Amino acid sequence: MEFDLKTTFVFSGEITSIKENIETFVEEHRKALKEKEASLDILDLKKNILSLKLTSTGSLRPHNMLLHLKNLMVKEFGKKYHLGIREIKIDYYKIVFEIEKKPLKKVVIPFADLKIEDRLVTMSLLKVDDEFLRRNYIDRMIKLVEEKVKNQYYEGKGEYWELIWESRKKESVWRKDPTEEMLKKSWLKQGPTKGKWFYYPQAAAIIRAMEEIAIKEVLEPLNFQEIIESHIVPFDIWLKTGHMRGMPGEFYYVTEPKTRNVEKWEKFVDLVKITKNIPLGELEKNLEVPRSGICYAQCPMIYWSLQGKTISEDSLPILIYEKTAISARYESGGRHGIERVDEFHRIEPVYIGTKKQLLSLREKLIERYKHVFDELLDLEWRMAWVTPWYMQQSGRFEEQNSSRSREKGTIDFEAYMPYRGERDKSEWLEFQNLSIIGEKYVKAFNIKTQKEQLWSGCSGIGLERWAVAFLAQKGLNPEKWPSGFKKYLNKVPEGIRFL
Repeated sequence: MEFDLKTTFVFSGEITSIKENIETFVEEHRKALKEKEASLDILDLKKNILSLKLTSTGSLRPHNMLLHLKNLMVKEFGKKYHLGIREIKIDYYKIVFEIEKKPLKKVVIPFADLKIEDRLVTMSLLKVDDEFLRRNYIDRMIKLVEEKVKNQYYEGKGEYWELIWESRKKESVWRKDPTEEMLKKSWLKQGPTKGKWFYYPQAAAIIRAMEEIAIKEVLEPLNFQEIIESHIVPFDIWLKTGHMRGMPGEFYYVTEPKTRNVEKWEKFVDLVKITKNIPLGELEKNLEVPRSGICYAQCPMIYWSLQGKTISEDSLPILIYEKTAISARYESGGRHGIERVDEFHRIEPVYIGTKKQLLSLREKLIERYKHVFDELLDLEWRMAWVTPWYMQQSGRFEEQNSSRSREKGTIDFEAYMPYRGERDKSEWLEFQNLSIIGEKYVKAFNIKTQKEQLWSGCSGIGLERWAVAFLAQKGLNPEKWPSGFKKYLNKVPEGIRFL
C-alpha cells in the first residue's frame, strides 16, 4: 500500500517563535519513521498553522501516525509553551492499494473518490477531520472496497445447496394452491396493506395447531423455555448483528411523534376533519426520524437481553424461544400466498452453549423435526446444506463448497409443493431451517461463560410456512388429514358465513 497525506495542525497560539523547536521535533521523528518506510516533512509553518506531509509504503499508516504525532506535540509543547492543538485538518489523502480481483462493475463508497485500474485502487479523500481518523473509518473504507469487489463475483450466483437427506415420495391428495382455495372458502382475506393477511377462524385454527405442535413436540421435549420480547428493535441492535448493513431495504421502520402537544397537532387534525384524508406532508412535520424498526427476527433482541452477561456453566446450554413478536419484512415483488409475505408469525428458538453442546442439540432438534414432519404431518420433505442466512443478512457473500466444515452453517428443510409441478422440476418450499452460527453473535454482544468459548444458533419456525407445506400436500378436507395432525386439530371451526 502507498499512503500520501497532507494535513494542517491548528495550534491554540502563535508557533513561529518556536519554529526551530518544531523543526527539530519533526526531524527526529522523520529519522525514526525512515526505518518503517515512512516519511514526515514540513510543508508550511506560519502564525498558528503547521502543515505536514506524511507518506508511507510500509505497514505504518499515516492516519494512525497523525493522531500519535498530535499527542506527542501536545506533550512536547503544551506544558513548556502553553500550546494546545485546536484542530487537525486533512487537506489531502491519497491511498493506493491492490485488490485480489478486477472489479466487474463500478465501485462507489462514501467519503472518497475511487479510481480502479485493473486491480490497482486509488482512493482520494478530501475534507475529513481528525474524528474521522479516530473512528478508524479509513481502514473500514479500504476493507469495504475489497469486500464490494469480492461480492461482485458472488452476487447473482445461485444459493449454495447440497442435499443431505430426503423422505420417501408420498402421494398428495390434490394439486391446488392452498392459499387460493382458502380464499375461495373465505378462510382468509388479503390484508388492507400489501403482503399481509387476515385469518378467519378456520385458517387461524390451523396456524395455532402448528404452533402447538412445534412447542409440544419439538421445543418442550428438549427443555426450551419461553421468553417474551418487544416487537420494536432499536437500530443499535441491528448494527451489532449486521442486519443494518445487510438488508436496510427490507425493514419496516418505526417513528415516534415529536410531541403529544395538542396545539402542534391542531392543523393536522383540522385537515383530516375538512378533507377526510390524511395530510401526509403535515403528518411528517410532527414525526421523528426513525430510530428503530419492527421485528425482522426475534433472535437479535434475545442476544441484546444477554449483552455483557457472564452465564453460569450450570445454566448451559441456554434453550429459549419467543413466539409473540410478529415479524415484518418488506418483500417487494416476491410475495405469494401466505408463504411469502411481509408480515408473518414465527417461533424463534435460540440456543447458546459450548460447541459440543450445540452440535449435540442439532442432532436432537433434527430428530424432533423428523418426528413432526414424518409422523404427525406425513410430509414429503428433504434437508439441504445452504448458504447460511446470517451471511446474507449481514450483506456478506462467500463461496460455499461441499468440503466445508459441517460444524457451523445452516440446514434448510424443504417441502414438495404439488401445485407447482413435478417434484424434480419445480421449486420446493423452504419451510424450516436450523443454524449453528458459532461465535458471531455471542462475541458481538460480549456474552461469556466461566471457562469455555460460547457458540449460538437458532431455528426459526415459520407457522405460515408449516401450514402451507402441510395443506399443499394434504388439502383442506380434515377427513384426509393424517391421524398425527388430527390429534391437534381434527376439524376446522365453522367460522363466519357470508351472504
